[in-house]
Amino acid sequence: MKITQEGSVYQLTFFPSWFPVNCYLVDEGNGLTLIDAALPFSYKGILKAAENIGKPITRILLTHAHSDHIGSLDRLKKLLPDCEVVISARDAKLLRGDAALEADEPQTPVKGGVPKPGQIETTPDTLVSEGDIVGSFQVIASPGHTPGHIALYNEKTKALIAGDAFQVRGGVAVSGNLRPLFPFPAWATWNKEVAVQSALKLKKLSPSLLAVGHGKLLHHPEKIMARAIQQAEKALKGGTK
Repeated sequence: MKITQEGSVYQLTFFPSWFPVNCYLVDEGNGLTLIDAALPFSYKGILKAAENIGKPITRILLTHAHSDHIGSLDRLKKLLPDCEVVISARDAKLLRGDAALEADEPQTPVKGGVPKPGQIETTPDTLVSEGDIVGSFQVIASPGHTPGHIALYNEKTKALIAGDAFQVRGGVAVSGNLRPLFPFPAWATWNKEVAVQSALKLKKLSPSLLAVGHGKLLHHPEKIMARAIQQAEKALKGGTK
């Protein structure tokens, strides 16, 4: 595991050399917010990192319900029973194993590692939606990768933790725009058109730091995000995968 610190944000990267999976510890003063829960074995590294920081994990905040973002959720909740678990109201359905689409959503199938019914034992404590405040972050609805995907934005520091709305590994890209060197986020994307709309929304925040589920931290990423959006829009118009 590799740890990269940027202010109050600690990026924890598992398999950094070949298949980087990130989660984040954020220092909220009296405690830590864990954003995403990485892979099933990752709980050991997460707990060790929190111990080294010297503060307890008091909240687990999930950007979406894919397996590489909820892998350690059950184990952590058992070890930290008082920890608040937070997810969007929409992706709470995916967490329960319900991949059915709602009537007002594009009827493209949900993809990626969605848990089977009953596979995840943890029941979220708090369900959030656009504009809610969780710790130092504002919830930004950013569907596309999944129907209920959210990003987290700190208005004070302008740090944006964007889950899989963008990827950095294999080349910066909007979710759904295939990067051959790291195609997995694209393969797991529910709806490319919606993903581009969300990417545009996130770029308008003008973040100073972009932190994603796969790849390194990016400083002053607005121009890079704009280029990735242009590439995704071109791919959609051309009908490329």
